[in-house]
Amino acid sequence: MSAKQNDSPVSLQPVPIWDLPVRLFHWSLVVLLVISWTTAEIGGNAMVYHLWSGYTVLTLVLFRLLWGCWGSTHARFDDFVRGPCAAIRYAQALLHGETPLYPGHNPLGGWMVILLLLALSIQAGTGLFANDDIFIEGPLYPWVSKADSDFLTWIHKFNFDILLILIGLHVLAALFYLFGKHQNLILPMLTGHKSMDRAFQNPHSHFASLWLAAALLGLSAGGVYLLVR
Repeated sequence: MSAKQNDSPVSLQPVPIWDLPVRLFHWSLVVLLVISWTTAEIGGNAMVYHLWSGYTVLTLVLFRLLWGCWGSTHARFDDFVRGPCAAIRYAQALLHGETPLYPGHNPLGGWMVILLLLALSIQAGTGLFANDDIFIEGPLYPWVSKADSDFLTWIHKFNFDILLILIGLHVLAALFYLFGKHQNLILPMLTGHKSMDRAFQNPHSHFASLWLAAALLGLSAGGVYLLVR
């Protein structure tokens, strides 16, 4: 559900949008990416923690993919992944000074989520086969040749630059909405609530069980454990 922003006064109320699993996923990734970058820069013994951080990132990405299918309404891909035409129309509306309102991710934000998940998947996946020629090798290094490992290591390093660009665009977009559109998209990712007219809320939205989230997280962690062992 969406609506165009207008100049008439509306009664804004805190509406629950983001569930706890989505919020924990978001901020845990922030911490893990800082750890991954820091340990890679330090090298040496710190690479052990780099590996563990990568395993955790892979676990969270797998969980988010599952949660995007069976999670809460606004966490599901079918709620925010829209076609290119919808994204173009949304961008055109922004250029004309309009701000179509969406309870969850808008069409452009939805595609950013997909790009970030794709980049994170590539980052964690290639890291499993990577090596640093000195101290550390990914757990799946024996599955490929040295040449293939070197190539995947190059992708691992190059993709991190792509990931940084996507993160930078994500942050800039949040600041654009905060200062340019007077919409705070950061606070709702902390509290779970958006200030909006309840008329824009999906009446059929629901929050999935935290027990389901725990089960899917455990399934993801178990899959990664079996893979790396």
